[in-house]
Amino acid sequence: MSDTIYAAATAPGRAAVAVVRISGPRAGAVLRRLGGRLPAPRTAGLRRLIGPDGVLLDEALVLWFPGPASYTGEDSAELHLHGGPAVVEGVLEALAAQGLRLAQAGEFTRRAFEHGKLDLAQAEGVGDLIEAETQAQRRQALDQLGGRLSGAQARWREGLVEALAVLEAAVDFPDEEIPADVAARAAPALQGLIAELKAATEAAERGARVREGYRIALMGRPNAGKSTLLNALARREAAIVTATAGTTRDIIEVPMVLAGYKVILADTAGLRDTEDEIEAEGVRRARAWGEGADLRLWLLDGREDESDRPPEGAGPNDLILATKRDLGEPATRIGTPFTARSPNDLAWLEAALAERVTADLGGAEPPAATRLRHRELLAEATERLERALAETDHPELAAEDVRLAARALDRITGRIGAEDVLDRVFSSFCIGK
Repeated sequence: MSDTIYAAATAPGRAAVAVVRISGPRAGAVLRRLGGRLPAPRTAGLRRLIGPDGVLLDEALVLWFPGPASYTGEDSAELHLHGGPAVVEGVLEALAAQGLRLAQAGEFTRRAFEHGKLDLAQAEGVGDLIEAETQAQRRQALDQLGGRLSGAQARWREGLVEALAVLEAAVDFPDEEIPADVAARAAPALQGLIAELKAATEAAERGARVREGYRIALMGRPNAGKSTLLNALARREAAIVTATAGTTRDIIEVPMVLAGYKVILADTAGLRDTEDEIEAEGVRRARAWGEGADLRLWLLDGREDESDRPPEGAGPNDLILATKRDLGEPATRIGTPFTARSPNDLAWLEAALAERVTADLGGAEPPAATRLRHRELLAEATERLERALAETDHPELAAEDVRLAARALDRITGRIGAEDVLDRVFSSFCIGK
């Protein structure tokens, strides 16, 4: 990190203002060369920015952040330019001419991590905040950026240290006057930690759904009205609707927002036996998508005489609609009579779906862990602690498992982390962050 980097921190294109960031040991010298004297730290100053050839580039607001009191922890600057593409391009070219390097994706935040301004879990919160599309995603990302997961990890680690101290006392001082059952006294602490980690792992699945989207699958036989309902809920013609059975052959996903949560609504191929190779593959994909969905919405053609049993594959928590109510008295006794052409029916369904999404994702409090990486490390730590709990008669083995559990938890916040893990985390950021 001895080089100085730069990047545009705002999206490309025409805008009122564009921000260019600079960070590294030469930030101050480069800023003086562009705009003369430095403004007071963390105070905006109006400067005329002059390029290497002496040509005026822009009149801009300049901010100076001497390290370590900066986002990255090193000397940094921001140039708030007029947002025309030519202005931004000219300033970027001037910075490159001074030997600065264009930042890689996420490099500013990675430098903040390397300088101890953020831990890895908080850095992931920054990435989630940038990507947030809904209010629920925003709240969850801000919680993580504010240290919710980091604080939980520190609390868990403190409990592990206490349990480890008890176990190591039994190993290191076997001949001293300490109780014979001292190792067993670590059991209650280990049991409490296991319960907490399991709860956090379960909540992490909810956090992942908030980040990635709650998945709702429209399931049913051909011509049951799935594509019509998808279009009605999406408020656009997302799927082709025809009277020909088997029109939909692939998964059509539509992102939506319900009750402040991101939802992925999927129209799937009609479920039936078929000799058509392409349609058969569509049916296979429909079943696979439905199996992984958080909620399945089964549609039955209400004009057809269905049995009194739910559709094959439907679960007790699925919703069943008897569609095409507007075309006549329903013949089936399964499901709620419904038509996508009725504003009242559509409003009822949207309210029912919003209630289900809120119940599944709301919870008493936001989850601490929100990513697959977090869940894997929590599961690893839990497994190690369960082994330690079973080995309290052999305190040296139990102590080693507790140490390994602590290492797994440390990797959540990056106190211990392989380089490839860091590369994967920060490569998902945008340039300039």
